[in-house]
Amino acid sequence: MPCHPDVVGWATLLSSCRVQCDMEIGKWAADSLIELEPQNPATYVLLSSLYAAKGKWNEVAQLRRGMRDKRVKKEPGYSWIKYKGKVHVFSTDDQSNPFLGQIYAELEKLNCKMIEEGYIPDMCFVLHDVEESEKIKMLNHHNGKLVIAFGLIFVLFLLAYAYGLLRT
Repeated sequence: MPCHPDVVGWATLLSSCRVQCDMEIGKWAADSLIELEPQNPATYVLLSSLYAAKGKWNEVAQLRRGMRDKRVKKEPGYSWIKYKGKVHVFSTDDQSNPFLGQIYAELEKLNCKMIEEGYIPDMCFVLHDVEESEKIKMLNHHNGKLVIAFGLIFVLFLLAYAYGLLRT
């Protein structure tokens, strides 16, 4: 290579190693990234994801301990949607929304429909050593899916009403 890779180059390589499940090159890329940016949680999360995909749970635990020891903290992800002038914020497995029952019921309907259509959840993206049923729950209750369910319930209802498709 005519020049040394920067953070973006190493992160791209690590990310593609995650997709390809290439542990050897992924570890090399992660080590190089940690050398350049030791406090960047994204590197640790990608490497943890690579270990989890290979079922190397001891390495996942060791990496998380290392993050704690180095005081590297990953901020939780959030998704949001604006409805009637208010921003509704969701985190994974959120329990604070007043419409929680409706949201989870909508998610259940969507998940059943997707499975009927042949959807198979990709468990290798769940970074926890738990039973398969718990992994499915974790995937189904991801913050992005909570926002989609909220939007389907409330925004689509509002649009249907606005276009005269629903009567009250």
